[in-house]
Amino acid sequence: MPTPRLKIKDKLSKLKHPSLPSKFKPSKRHLVRGVILLAMTSLIFIGGYLWYQLQQSQQQLEVNQQQAVVGEKLQASLSAELAYLKNEDQYLVNEELKQRIAETEAVVQGTGEHYERLLKLKNKTKDTQDLDQLYTDALVYLSELNYSSASATLAKLEQSIEKTEQELADVAAQMEIPASVPESSTPPDSGYSRQKVTTETGSYQVSLIAADLSSTRVIVDTASDSDCQQDCPVLWLADYVSRNGAYAGVNGSYFCPATYPSCADKKNTFDLLVMNHKGTYFNSDNNVYSNNPAVIFGDGYIRFVGAASQWGRDTSPSGVLSNYPLLVSGGEVRFGGDGDPKKGSLGNRSFVANQGNRVYIGVVHSATVAESALVMKALGMENALNLDSGGSTALWSGGYKVGPGRNIPNAILFVRR
Repeated sequence: MPTPRLKIKDKLSKLKHPSLPSKFKPSKRHLVRGVILLAMTSLIFIGGYLWYQLQQSQQQLEVNQQQAVVGEKLQASLSAELAYLKNEDQYLVNEELKQRIAETEAVVQGTGEHYERLLKLKNKTKDTQDLDQLYTDALVYLSELNYSSASATLAKLEQSIEKTEQELADVAAQMEIPASVPESSTPPDSGYSRQKVTTETGSYQVSLIAADLSSTRVIVDTASDSDCQQDCPVLWLADYVSRNGAYAGVNGSYFCPATYPSCADKKNTFDLLVMNHKGTYFNSDNNVYSNNPAVIFGDGYIRFVGAASQWGRDTSPSGVLSNYPLLVSGGEVRFGGDGDPKKGSLGNRSFVANQGNRVYIGVVHSATVAESALVMKALGMENALNLDSGGSTALWSGGYKVGPGRNIPNAILFVRR
């Protein structure tokens, strides 16, 4: 007979591991039914999800189609609106305004160009009252915004300038060289000379100064001490002569005079390679004009090169100056004209040239640049380089022999050793 203690232990064991009644025990049939039910539930869920996604895709497709239709309608509407705007008065007004602006710019540019031509003409003749009046009339029309009248007046001014220039050229061509000027194709050994030189195209008056490098140092002086892009310093040729103790000099390279309207944003600047007697190079990084010729003045020598690029940046010479064109090289003419009306018009033509170690500076009077080259050959020059001319022309030997011209940014000078 079990003890009370065993009875209690048996009851506790039944509480920890209760046994299920037989009616609650799952059979294989119950398990199969549960699996089938679970599978059907999953299929229903997946089918519902797919149906939902299909409905969403259908709706998105309809939205995309609607957006495409709206986009096409919007594009058609904008195209119609643009066409309408182009036909609006304001659009046409703007087009007319742009056309007027273009015409105005052309008139203003023409005004500046004609002013420069008028200035150059004043260097040849004082009889420019009628031309001055035409220019004034054009300015008045411009101030009144009457561009058509301004343009017509400028056209008349251009015709008048061309006529005056031709008349002056005819006079210069017919002008006789004074009888007091001796005829000679032999340049002086030293000092200043004015002489008549005959070439295959005619006779020309030449003013020139000779210096031997054994007794004369040729230098280049500049008004500025460094590169300058606007409102650059300039001096009269007489000032260059005075401050260097020189006895002779000539104007130097081309530059942009402050009086020219086209030079308003680069007054008195020059673009060509120059080295002054202090060893300072100007426009050293400007490769645009590196193919232009240059002349180098050294201690007892003078050298001409066909292109400035052939010269380095040696600072031992007393001057380097580039300009164009090269008139004579090796005793032969190198410039016969290039169609440029400025070079082809009659005027005073400054030059620097040499025969061995003898250097010449001077001016060929009333000649084209090509005719100046012929004069250099007739004089027996080995090499010759054209310098600036027109209103810049100036030649000094104990006083102005030609000029004084205008204030210039650089000059070639003769200084005694």
